Amino acid sequence: MSSTRVLVLNSGSSSVKYQLLDMRDSSRLAVGLVERIGEESARLKHTPLDGGGASREWTGPIADHEAALKAVSEELSKDGLGLDSPELAAIGHRVVHGGKHFTEPTVIDDAVLTEIERLIPVAPLHNPANLTGIRTARSLRPDLPQVAVFDTAFHTTMPESAARYAIDVRTADEHRIRRYGFHGTSHAYVSRATARLLGKAPEEVNVIVLHLGNGASASAVRGGRCVDTSMGLTPLEGLVMGTRSGDMDPAVIFHLMRVGGMSTDEIDTLLNKKSGLIGLCGDNDMREIRRRIDAGGEDAAQAQLAFDIYIHRLKKYIGAYYAVLGRVDAIAFTAGVGENAAPVREAAVAGLEELGLAVDGELNAVRGDEARLISPAHARVAVAVVPTDEELEIATQTYALVGKS
Repeated sequence: MSSTRVLVLNSGSSSVKYQLLDMRDSSRLAVGLVERIGEESARLKHTPLDGGGASREWTGPIADHEAALKAVSEELSKDGLGLDSPELAAIGHRVVHGGKHFTEPTVIDDAVLTEIERLIPVAPLHNPANLTGIRTARSLRPDLPQVAVFDTAFHTTMPESAARYAIDVRTADEHRIRRYGFHGTSHAYVSRATARLLGKAPEEVNVIVLHLGNGASASAVRGGRCVDTSMGLTPLEGLVMGTRSGDMDPAVIFHLMRVGGMSTDEIDTLLNKKSGLIGLCGDNDMREIRRRIDAGGEDAAQAQLAFDIYIHRLKKYIGAYYAVLGRVDAIAFTAGVGENAAPVREAAVAGLEELGLAVDGELNAVRGDEARLISPAHARVAVAVVPTDEELEIATQTYALVGKS
C-alpha cells in the first residue's frame, strides 16, 4: 500500500485530540488539540514533528466539530500533511463503548454508526461526542476508510463468570447490564509492551496492568487476553480515581435518596465528579497530595488518608487478579500516576513480598519515557513501568485492518 499515514482522532464533547502517524516506522508527523469547541475563545494547538517545526497556537471562535476538523486540516496542510493527501490511508477513531457487539477494530459504515448510537444509554458522556467526530470526518473525506477502535473491545474476552453481575438474568439482558471495562486500548498496548520488555511473546505472559490516571483501572491479562478488569458497566466501578468513587456498596445510593433526599442526577454527580481523591482530600492531583503529605502539618492528615485509601484499593485488586491468574509474570504500571508517581508504585507492592513482588528503590526513583523494570533482579515477579501509547495502538489497529482490505 502506497498510502501509509493514519490520522487518529479522539473526539470529546467540546474537544478533538489528534495525531498523524506514518505506519512505515510508527513515527509521529504531527500532534494537536482543539478545545472549547462552540465557544468564542476556542483554542487550537498544533505541533508538527516531521522536520522539527515549532508549535503553532491560536484562539478564536470554532462553532462546531466540523469547523474544528477543518481547522485541523488547514494546520496539517501548512506542513504538507493535509486531509486531502494521497498518503493518508485511513482515519482511526477512538470510540469509548462498543458493547458486546464490537470485539475488534471495525470499518465504519452506516450500520456501525447506528449500533454505536444504540449504545448511547450506556455511554451518554462519550459515545455522542465520538459519533460527532466520526460523522464530521466522514463528511470531509467520504472516500477514505474510517475505522472505529473501541475502548471496550480488549475486554470482550472476559469469561461470563467475570463479565456478569449477579442480578436477575432477564433484567440484565434486557438493559444490557454487564461489565464491559474501559481503557482497553491502553491495556492491550501495555500488556504487549510488557511481554516485549520481558523478551517473550504475549501468549507466554500473564500480566496485571494498572492504568492509573485521573481515571484508573486494572486488568488481568492471561496470554494476551483479558480475563478480568476493574471497570464495569461504566467507568465508575473499581479503583479509587481522581474524582470517581470506584467500588462501593450500591445501597449507599438508596440511602442517599431516602435519607439524604438527593436526586439521581445529584448522586451521579457526587460519585463521578466529587468523589475519589478529590472527595477525600480536596485534591485529585497525586503530585499535590504527595506534596501535602511530605510537607507535614495539619494539612497532611487528610491527604495521607486519601493516599492510604487509594493504595488499599489498589492492593486489593493486585491480590484479586493474582488469584484470578494463578501465575503472574509481571505487574505493569502505566498512565499519568502509574508512570510518574514512584511513591504509589512502592506502596502498592509493599508487604507483598510473599507473592514475589518488590521494587528496587533506586530503579523506582528513575524517571524516563521508556519501558523499564523497577523490580530487583532476584524478584520472582517483574514490576515494570510501561508508558502507554493509545494513539499508536489505535493507528496500528486501524492500519492493520485497512491493509487487509
